[in-house]
This record gives sequence, C-alpha cells and structure tokens, in this order.
Amino acid sequence: MTVTMNVNVEAQAIEAKKASKQLMILSKEEKNEALLHLADVLEREYESILQANEKDLANGREQGFTDAFMDRLSLSKERVQDFAQGLRDVAELEDPTGQVLTDWTLENGLQVEKVTVPLGVIGMIYEARPNVTVDATGLALKSGNAIVLKGGSSAIHSNEAIVKVIHKGLEETKMPKEAVQFIASTDRAATNELFTMKEHIDVLIPRGGGRLIQAVVENATVPVLETGVGNCHIYIDEQADVEKALNILINAKTDRPAVCNAAETLVVHKSWLKEHQDALIAALKEHNIAVHGDEHIVDTIPGAVPAGEEDWANEYLSTDLAVKAVDNLTDAIAHIETYGTKHSEAIVTEDQKAADHFFALVDAAALYHNASTRFTDGGALGFGAEIGISTQKLHARGPMGLPALTTIKFLMKGNGQIR
Repeated sequence: MTVTMNVNVEAQAIEAKKASKQLMILSKEEKNEALLHLADVLEREYESILQANEKDLANGREQGFTDAFMDRLSLSKERVQDFAQGLRDVAELEDPTGQVLTDWTLENGLQVEKVTVPLGVIGMIYEARPNVTVDATGLALKSGNAIVLKGGSSAIHSNEAIVKVIHKGLEETKMPKEAVQFIASTDRAATNELFTMKEHIDVLIPRGGGRLIQAVVENATVPVLETGVGNCHIYIDEQADVEKALNILINAKTDRPAVCNAAETLVVHKSWLKEHQDALIAALKEHNIAVHGDEHIVDTIPGAVPAGEEDWANEYLSTDLAVKAVDNLTDAIAHIETYGTKHSEAIVTEDQKAADHFFALVDAAALYHNASTRFTDGGALGFGAEIGISTQKLHARGPMGLPALTTIKFLMKGNGQIR
C-alpha cells in the first residue's frame, strides 16, 4: 500500500519549531490540563479512530501480515481507553522541566544553576503501533517538546485519525495544535527528508525493527536517541531453582511474544538441563514453544530443530525460541555478548556470586537476577510511560521516560561580575 499526499515535511518541521517555543512558557498546570482534555476527547471520538483502523486491518489481511503484527496494529474501544488513561497517568507525573539539578556560588558571587529544559522538537519514526502516536505525543507535550510523527505505512489511516482527534482536542487548550505534526505519507522520501533537518529537528527517536533503527542511525544527520532490537536472553545457571527458572522463562517468552522485552534465547547450563530436562520439556510443550537448538539441545528436547547462525541473532517476536546449552557461566556470558543486542538479559540462579559476576560483565541496558525480562518497560518500572527503550550509552539508556526528553541549561545570575 502506498499513500502519497501533498506533504511538505520542512514546513511541518518549521511549524513544530515555532510551537516548541510556545510550549516552553506554558505552566505545569496548563500542560496537565491539556493532557487530561486530550484523554477525554480520545475517549469521546473513539469510533472515528476504529473506522480508520479497520482500513489498515483490511490492508493487513490482504497483505498477509502475521498474527503478531496484526495484534500490534489492531485497535478497540478498550485500547483507545487505555491510550486515554495513559495520558492521564502522564499528567500525574512530576514535570521533568525546570528542575534545578544542582546549584552553587563562585567566589566572585556569581550564582550558577544547572536546570532541566525541553529538547525542543522530537522526530518520532515508528512502525505498526498506533499506540505510539498517543504515547509519544503525551510524553513530548508533558516535557514541553513539540513532536513530528512519522508512522509506518501499515498504520497510516489509524495514525492520521488519532492525530486529527489530538488536533481537535488541542484547539480547546492553551497548547498549540502545531506542536503535534504528522507526516501523512508512506513515501520513504518524506522519512529521508526528516533525517537531515538539523535546523528544525533536535533529536530523532526510531522505534521499530532492526532495519528501521539501523536505517535511521546510518543515514540521519540529526542526533539520534537509538532504541534497540530485543534479542533478550534467559540464562538458567547450574544453581537455578527449577520452579523459578521455568516460570521466568515461560513468562518472558509467552506473555507478549511480539514485544522487544520478550525472551528470544534460552541459554541453559548442561548440568541443570540433565537434572531437570523432563520439567523443561513439559513446560515448552505445554506452551507450544518451538525450539531451535544446538546439537546438544536437538539430542535432548524432542521436536527441536537445528539452530543456524541466524537463530542466535534472531528477534523472533513469536513463540519460537533459540536454545543453547553451555558448560559454565563464562560460556553463557560469551554467547550473550556475541549475539545480544544490549537490551535486557537475565540470570536465574541461587548462587549470588554467579549473579554478581553476570551483572558485572554483561553489557546491557537492563539486567535481571531471578526475574523476567518483561519488566523492561517504563510503566512496569514506575516511570508512568516510555517513549522507547534505549540500548545506547549516551544521554539515556534503558526505558526512556520523561527525564530522557530533557536536556540541561546552565543559568548564571550575577551582579556585574566580569572576567
């Protein structure tokens, strides 16, 4: 499906930049009132959103999209209500801007403050999740940022309808509707244009599959807050409790297989596997998990198929699972370091020294001891919401909530001091 419209990306970015200046002078109360009003309008106008969503779903059925993909794309009255509640939750959060992080006075009497301020204009590039349109908008506006949205072609009608409702709601608040821009085209040229607008866009945030993220990172001249693909691992150590291990594995793999914090690879100690293989096999069978394993796993788990090199690096987003048997913790860490995406990694063990070693050596945004990787989520960690999960190391790492959408200014207050 190709939808080409008469869009002027540069003009939209310029409008967003102008609107960002207006956002910076709004009070916390005015921003919160606007978000609460948007929530009410979304709930009131849900039918228009669902009508547009049906066009995208019909196209998805025609194109043969996977069940997991269709689930991410599909909207309902309840999901729109969840969007609205998300905005209300964000309104309740502490305003991340205007906070004095530290202050001091120089010997000459000059007062120095380090304060948080909005980034300015955020360019959001994402794929088949209409919820991102609302989540990203809410977080941007709460933190005083304008946003330019470029959603994927598969959700073009849903996203356009959502933004139309958002604009309708903003017209009844003190927030300028120009602060939310939607690029209503599936033409890749529009996306590429957004990559290079350093004078109007302050940061790009890609959210989606590996190819999308890599395309942004490799081609953008605008600074990028890189969100990551989730090839997440569960390592079951020799000293793992069997009940904990199986509960954590099944939750991480099957709770929502199509999300980035779901487990894609099980790394298991051979000694633990030998002792508990019947319990593991039963759990995998009960939950219809398809195993792609190394030679040892194929010999141990009935129905397992040989894993190729691509399986160890694959983000399945399904109930497929790569399984690797190892002799020790060192081999487990080496496998994770080779194939992991620095997103979320977990160790299940009753050996505290092993857990400490894992935490010290594994390089990832989120590490877990005896817990599921599914907690790598802004809402689950108490952030209220997130705009993405960063796997890079500069500016922000892990689930990015409101503080990640701010930068700093140094404010110096004097009384005629000169140098």
